[in-house]
Amino acid sequence: MQRKPLAAAAAAALLVPSLATAQTSSAPPSIVIQGHYDNAVGSSDAASQGVIGSALLKSRPALRPGEVLEFVPGVIVTQHSGDGKANQYFLRGFNLDHGTDFATSVAGMPVNMPTHGHGQGYTDLNFLMPELVQRIEYRKGPYFAKSGDFASAGAADIAYSTRLDENFAQVSLGEGRYRRGVAGASFDAGGGLTVLGAFEAMGNDGPWAVPERMRKRNGVLTLSGGSAAAGWSASVMDYSARWTATDQVPQRLIDAGTFNGQPFGRFDSLDATTGGDTSRSSLSGEWHRNDSSASAARTRVGAYAIRYRLNLNSNFTYALERPADGDHFKQQDRRSVLGGQASHAFNHALAGLDARSEFGLTLRQDRIRVGLFDAVARQTTATVREDKVQQALLGAYAQTALSFTPQLRAVIGLRADHLRAKVDALTLPANGGSSRDTQVSPKLSLVAGPFPSLPKTEFFFNAGRGLHSNDARGTTARIDPKTGSRVDAVPPLVAASGIEIGARAEALRGLQSSLALWQLQSDSELVYIGDAGATEASAASRRRGVEWNNRWTPVPWFLFDADFAWTHARFADGDRIPNSVDRVASLAITLRELGPWSASLQWRYLGSGALIEDGSQRSQASLTTNLRVSRKVGQHAELTLDVFNLGNRKVDDIQYFYESQLPGEAAPVADRHVHPAEPRTLRVTLRAAF
Repeated sequence: MQRKPLAAAAAAALLVPSLATAQTSSAPPSIVIQGHYDNAVGSSDAASQGVIGSALLKSRPALRPGEVLEFVPGVIVTQHSGDGKANQYFLRGFNLDHGTDFATSVAGMPVNMPTHGHGQGYTDLNFLMPELVQRIEYRKGPYFAKSGDFASAGAADIAYSTRLDENFAQVSLGEGRYRRGVAGASFDAGGGLTVLGAFEAMGNDGPWAVPERMRKRNGVLTLSGGSAAAGWSASVMDYSARWTATDQVPQRLIDAGTFNGQPFGRFDSLDATTGGDTSRSSLSGEWHRNDSSASAARTRVGAYAIRYRLNLNSNFTYALERPADGDHFKQQDRRSVLGGQASHAFNHALAGLDARSEFGLTLRQDRIRVGLFDAVARQTTATVREDKVQQALLGAYAQTALSFTPQLRAVIGLRADHLRAKVDALTLPANGGSSRDTQVSPKLSLVAGPFPSLPKTEFFFNAGRGLHSNDARGTTARIDPKTGSRVDAVPPLVAASGIEIGARAEALRGLQSSLALWQLQSDSELVYIGDAGATEASAASRRRGVEWNNRWTPVPWFLFDADFAWTHARFADGDRIPNSVDRVASLAITLRELGPWSASLQWRYLGSGALIEDGSQRSQASLTTNLRVSRKVGQHAELTLDVFNLGNRKVDDIQYFYESQLPGEAAPVADRHVHPAEPRTLRVTLRAAF
């Protein structure tokens, strides 16, 4: 590691208090962070694995629904276009773009979209209702047998509630003509049946010179029955949104302050017609059974059907390719998705050792019509590429947890994934065809502790192989649709292998700390560029880093979170990986139920990263602070004030470095392109329970 002093200091901060406690007390007090985390010693198989409870989600503000993933330590969520588009995600030295290499599911359904019109693994969480989230289970690294496609850097499973603690209605108003209304209710319908319904409507113009005109409608209906021991649930969801986007703009224009004789600022746009519309409808069901016998058998079965649509209009280079009309382009995605998963786990003996084994199966099929078009003001002028794609991914896994001694256990797993794809190239038949690939991924976790001398500390070793799929169009491509030049097809599945050493301690009263040193190596950084209709090839890569996470609750009404992550990312040839951020951090103080008052203050840091391979251009670090203050009004109402970017700092959500050409410029200019973070923004919410 290049930052060994930092790693050593972090390790000392984690482990020295544990040693001191072991010398003075044989049984430190238990830690309970009620409703916020379930990350105690003995609760996971890796230092970087955990569970986030709904209480924490309610205690902090989120500017956008996708920012719920920022509760996962080390994850940063930004936006480089309109709020109806999928967010930009950063984790472990990855610019995950819109979701590649981080697998996300909501209510048992995958969110990542393979062979997507805009980007592989596209993860649009704008349909998420934070008020319905029961918990978030997160895992980092390719060490877990249940995680398949897109989970190289990690995964998060977001579970929805099937019953509300209280029925509610709430209204939020804020700057930029922000308004949002949400209502949710659940009730017993008799015969053991529970009904939950929720509806959301939202509008927002934002701080942009061209109003965003974001309009969203969202609904959820869930039926459930039975109990935690044996039960079922079925859900219908429907979401739609439309918006006008302000895409990133060149720094040279912001510095000049004018364009075509008119003032030009950070929140201006060079194309007032970018933006889009999208929709997502789904039907899903789940059945479970937990046996109370000695085998403690647990069976889960789930299935889903999703219908998805996206029309996306963008312009990132302005007049570089088509000076007369501009570089506006349209991306379309129409798909239906069918899939499901099943698993069975049970206790047994193996070679005289206590063991628990689990077997699982996942299946997903996407039928897609996807296209890239030249356009002017959202009107198609030419077809660059249009395809019909069918692809199916079958995954099977098995794992066994063995207890060798009370202080040593192991989890050994094996996963196999098989992908088949068929591409019908409607505009360029030479790029059509079929492809298939199979990958077998072994997994291993070792957990040691707690020991008599360290009663609240455990140590982890994790290793495994993971994968992400490539866009199916890249696996059959022979000709670049824009240039006509010959191109090589890419493999359908790309392997990544990782290793992690970690520790978790509950050394002081109310304190949970974890430390992870990790490394991840990817066979290829191949990316299908939906904006160009072709595959961009890069070398293999290696990333390594340190994560240090802390949760401290010295008294029931006070919670302090401190998360730090350092990353070193390079291609195999030594070049920097563009947009790989070196450091991220988050500090948060939460005060809970001090009489009628509650409050939280969060400090969020996104570090610098190379923008091009030689590192000569780097992004500027950003630091923002968010505040939430709530007061109960009577027994059944609460008033909340959220302040985003409390310091009103002029920072950027995203920064790129590439060539663009403005109307009137004689030649392309290599420049930094930025999308600013929103200025100080206030929102007020009134929530009433009934």
